[in-house]
Amino acid sequence: MTAATQATTSTAAAAPPAVTIRDLTIVYRTPAGELPAVSGVDLDLPPGTITGLVGESGSGKSTLALSLLGAVQRPGRIAAGSIHVDGLGNLVELSAKSLQEARGGEIGYVFQAAQNSLNPLKTVGKQLLDLGRSHGVRDRTALVRSAKELLAGMGLDAARVLDSYQHELSGGMRQRVGIMFALVLNAHVLVLDEPTTALDMISQANVLKIVRAVHTERGLTTLLVTHDIGVVAEVAERIAVMYGGVVVEQGETADVLRAPKHPYARALINAIPRVSGDLSAARPLPGRPPTLGTIPTRGCVFRERCAVYAERQLPACVAEQPPLAPVADGSGRLVACHAVAVEDQQATGETA
Repeated sequence: MTAATQATTSTAAAAPPAVTIRDLTIVYRTPAGELPAVSGVDLDLPPGTITGLVGESGSGKSTLALSLLGAVQRPGRIAAGSIHVDGLGNLVELSAKSLQEARGGEIGYVFQAAQNSLNPLKTVGKQLLDLGRSHGVRDRTALVRSAKELLAGMGLDAARVLDSYQHELSGGMRQRVGIMFALVLNAHVLVLDEPTTALDMISQANVLKIVRAVHTERGLTTLLVTHDIGVVAEVAERIAVMYGGVVVEQGETADVLRAPKHPYARALINAIPRVSGDLSAARPLPGRPPTLGTIPTRGCVFRERCAVYAERQLPACVAEQPPLAPVADGSGRLVACHAVAVEDQQATGETA
């Protein structure tokens, strides 16, 4: 971690979170009843930091991210909990009009498939003016000037891009256009949903470099949603690991990647192939992640794939989902695991 990153992290740790999510539960109505996609999630996004949200497909990452826009679509709904955003209050309690103003205003969102967020029948410039009109922007000249500055800062020919249709732009260019749309109205919270998916390695590297630069320059609070731990390692100070709609580990990226505490976080990291050395050292995680209808309703959501439970058979793992709680090492790490809690109790008892 660089000195600048350490300074940012230290400052953020002393300040109230820019985004505070508490006990968030999101359900979807199905023929079998309402099923949870996100269950009792607590998550803090400190100001000025990038937090990476990782997990396998179906873990609830994108559903959680969409809740920051108040954009969970029917048949889904927020059933419980709160989402407090600095300067906005609790998003769950905002009116539809206030939420519409917040989207793109205070909160910018870059969707996973950038081409799907652009209208193929309009130029980027026309869509920019539409965005301004929907948010009551009267100074069109200032809006275009701000867009050009953002695009130029990301290494693009701004005039050409504004005159282009989506099919005239590469994947990397479309992703940068998405970042421009997310920030052109001066949002202070940025959510990126799988920003490097379907991009080649060079485009991925460029987009990540731009994300970091724009984030730092504007002092943003950023949530980066991805299945790629390597992406988080590249740009994020903090990491939250999700499984089965639950955050199972949260902490400083360097700490979690060096010594993951939760068995799922450990399994994810062990499954990453190394660039050098023995490729067979990577150990794929056995089994499949639960789907909406198969997430366990009792006990630990990871129990059926957990090597620690298979070995130790702790009764608590069957009885209830463990709470996300601080570990005993004083690092500020949060982990939801009965086995880790038992180990901390034993270590604390031995120390005492």
